[in-house]
Amino acid sequence: MVRVKGGIATRRRHRKVLKATKGYRQLGSRIFKQAKNKLAKAGQNSYTHRRLKKRSFRSLWIVRLNAVCRENGTKYSEFTNGLLKNRIHANRKALSELALSAPEAFAAVLEMAKK
Repeated sequence: MVRVKGGIATRRRHRKVLKATKGYRQLGSRIFKQAKNKLAKAGQNSYTHRRLKKRSFRSLWIVRLNAVCRENGTKYSEFTNGLLKNRIHANRKALSELALSAPEAFAAVLEMAKK
């Protein structure tokens, strides 16, 4: 039986990992063993932060809406309650963009929510 050595496959796998970790600090970009671990950790962080990003943006939209609502003499909670009671369906992102780009239109929505 012929002995099969995996030198080419191993080298390709190592090269792929080292290429992905290019720019990492210290030995994380040069030593395969450390690069592999750092790449795995980077993947975990990417996965986690893609989800955290959604939370932080929602928080930003709510802060913006609260600020604009308070300028117009109401609270964010009263505003959302008014939207719910009047069956106005708009997401926070759209309302936040509306508040920034067209304050007059947002004021109209705010008045509808107050009624």
